[in-house]
Amino acid sequence: MRAFDPDRFDDDDTGDRFRDGCAVVGVYDPSSTAQTEAAKLAYLMLYALQHRGQESAGIVAGDGEALKRKVGQGLVADVFAETDLAVLPGRVAIGHARYATAGADSSDPDSRLRDAGPVYARCQAGPIAVAHNGNLVNAEALKAQLEERGSIFSSSVDTEVLLHLIASTHGTLLERLQKCLKQVRGAYALTVTGDGRLYGMRDPSGVRPLVLGRMARDVDAEGPDGYVLASETCAFDLIGAEYLREIEAGEIVMIDDHGVHSHRLDNVEGLPVATCIFEHVYFARPDSVVFGKAVHDARRSMGRQLAREHRVDADVVIPVPDSGVFAAMGYAEESGLPFALGLVRNHYVGRTFIEPEQRIRHFGVKLKLNPVRGILAGKRVVVVDDSLVRGTTSKKIVDMIRSAGAAEVHLRISAPMTTNPCFYGVDTPTKDELIASHYDVDGICRFVKADSLGYLSRAGLHAAVRGEGVTPQHPGACDACFSGDYPISIGGHRARR
Repeated sequence: MRAFDPDRFDDDDTGDRFRDGCAVVGVYDPSSTAQTEAAKLAYLMLYALQHRGQESAGIVAGDGEALKRKVGQGLVADVFAETDLAVLPGRVAIGHARYATAGADSSDPDSRLRDAGPVYARCQAGPIAVAHNGNLVNAEALKAQLEERGSIFSSSVDTEVLLHLIASTHGTLLERLQKCLKQVRGAYALTVTGDGRLYGMRDPSGVRPLVLGRMARDVDAEGPDGYVLASETCAFDLIGAEYLREIEAGEIVMIDDHGVHSHRLDNVEGLPVATCIFEHVYFARPDSVVFGKAVHDARRSMGRQLAREHRVDADVVIPVPDSGVFAAMGYAEESGLPFALGLVRNHYVGRTFIEPEQRIRHFGVKLKLNPVRGILAGKRVVVVDDSLVRGTTSKKIVDMIRSAGAAEVHLRISAPMTTNPCFYGVDTPTKDELIASHYDVDGICRFVKADSLGYLSRAGLHAAVRGEGVTPQHPGACDACFSGDYPISIGGHRARR
C-alpha cells in the first residue's frame, strides 16, 4: 500500500456508491387478452423495484401479433400515467428500470432515452422485446461482428446485441434464444416476449437474480394460471403473487397457457455458479428473498459477525440508513450496545439544480441525512454502513456526527474492502477510483477521520450470507469486487477494469 495522501481523493461524493444496473419484470396473464392488466402488473412490480434503477423505465406489452412500447426517463411513477398504460393491451408484458452500466454518456438526454429498456424490434420472426439486467463482457466483439454483416445499432446498450443475435438466427423464438445465448458471455437475467409467450432466463453462472411467481386467482376461476417474473420477490408481495422459485443458473423458462416449461442452455457445463454476493450486502430490498436467502437475515448476520471481528467500547450503535439498518441491528445485538436511529434520511430527495456556495458544508450529504443530536451528543458512537467505495461520503458522515457532538466515531463496514470494479451489471467506479485499492485500513481511517475503522472479513461475509463453514474459496458466489477473482473471464484472461 502506498503512503497516505489526503488529497488523493477529492471532496466530490458523486458516484460514491455501487449501483445495480437494472430491474426486470415479466407478466403472463391469460385473463387480460384484450385488457391492460398485464401492463398494470408490470408497472406495479417495477414500482416495487425502483431501488434497482432510477434513470429510465419502460414496458412492452402485447399478444404475439403486435407489441406496443412505452419508455421514458426518470422514476416509474413519472414515466407512466394511467393513459400510458391504457394503450398497452395484451396478455404478456415485460418491464425494465435502468441505471446506466454499459452504454452511452448518461449526460446526453437523447442517449439515455435511446438506451431505455425494454429493447424492441421487428424482424422476420415478428416483434421481439428484451429486458436485460446484467452486462455482456463480449458485447463489443459481438457488435463488431454484427456490424460487419450489416446490422445497424441505434443504442449503446448491450441488450441490443442480444436483439440482433436473436433476429439473425432461425427457428422458433425459444430456439433463437438458445442459439443466441450460446454466443454471449457475461451476466444476464432476461425477460423476453414476442410470440405471445413469456420467457425468462439467467446466465450459466447465475450472477444476477430472477424469480418466478404465480398470480393469485379466485378459487372458482377457470382457465390457465398466470405467472410473473421479477428481479426480486418484493415485487410479488405488492401484487399478491405467490413466490414459487428462482430461475436456475443456465435455465430458460417458457410460459404459456400450458404452464411453465423449463429448458437448459447448452453452454452450462463447466461454468461455476457465482451469484452476486453484493445483492445481500446492498442492492436488494431487505424484504426480499434473493438466491434462497432472506436479505434482512443475511444483513443482521453480517452485523453480528462484524461485532465479533471488530468490537469496540462505545455507547450506541447507529446505522447509515437505509441499507445499513439491519447490519447495525445485528452489530448491536451481538455487542450488547443499544441501537438507535442517529441519522434521519430524507426519502424525498431528487436531483437539485440549486446549490449553495461552499459555506454550507457537505451540502450533498445533508440533503439526504441529518444527525439527531439528542442521540449523538457526548456519546461514543459506532456507525454501521454497508460499504465504503471512494470514502468521500463516509468522510462527510463522520464529520456530521462529530458536529452533532459525538465524543468518538467508530466506523464499521458490513462488507470487506472494495478493491475491484464489477463487470457483470453493476455501475462501479474504476479500480483507480476505489480508495481500498490504494490504501490500507489505517490510511482509509485517517482519510475519513474516524477514531477507528473495521471491515467485515471475506470469510465472515460468506459465512453470514451462505452459512457457517462456507469459505470464500468455495464455489457458489461472486465476490470479485472484494477479491479480484472474476468467475467469468474476458478474452481468456481474468477481467480487470
